[in-house]
Amino acid sequence: MARALRVFLTLFMLVVAAPWARATEPVDLLLVLAADVSRSVDQRKFQLQREGYASAISDRRVLDAISSGRHRRIAVSFVEWSGLSAQRVVIDWTLIGDADQARKFGDQLIELPRSFAERTSISGGIDFSMALLERAPFQAARRTIDVSGDGTNNSGRDVRIARDEALAKGITINGLVILSDRPMPWNPEHTNPPGGLPKYFQDNVIGGPGAFVMVAENFESFGQAIVKKLIAEIAEAPPPADASRIGLP
Repeated sequence: MARALRVFLTLFMLVVAAPWARATEPVDLLLVLAADVSRSVDQRKFQLQREGYASAISDRRVLDAISSGRHRRIAVSFVEWSGLSAQRVVIDWTLIGDADQARKFGDQLIELPRSFAERTSISGGIDFSMALLERAPFQAARRTIDVSGDGTNNSGRDVRIARDEALAKGITINGLVILSDRPMPWNPEHTNPPGGLPKYFQDNVIGGPGAFVMVAENFESFGQAIVKKLIAEIAEAPPPADASRIGLP
């Protein structure tokens, strides 16, 4: 009886202690990939985002950037967001330190269904990503939210307030803008605001040390934009020289 009790207590302590032990596991970067799936993101753009991130995370150049870090691994979570209360963790915190882990992450991302198709609350996406970073089961000196989107904030609170609160917690926010071929007929300034969407992200969304905006113009440029963006984020390298626009002649 006494032996059985000791075995039970040992197993109990292992179960209780395991999450805490994992919480101390160090990585070089905590990265939230926060993708816009609002109604202005048509199926073509949705596929661009999903396939682009899935392919880029296992790109040899991205894996080299990961292996260059002190711990040779990062932790990534993929989030889709739309309206004020429409945010979802598509893939929760996942360690990526080698090609096999990266490939599994990408395969899973391709297979999962789309989450939403509502309004565009960039602020809601940032707030949700901040909470996700707070409960990450890993430790990292750097925390980054990678926001991709094709329009301005039109739901929820002021995106600049959400951004500033994230920056106050030491979180960096970078942007990946998906340009629209033509303005939306019912709200042209949503996807094509005055000065352009890249400037809108520059002024209202991004922030933190070395923060930058990259732009995807088309199918061909989107994948390369994500690769360059991930390398800059993971390796803590200077933003690419073409960080303001990708895919131009």
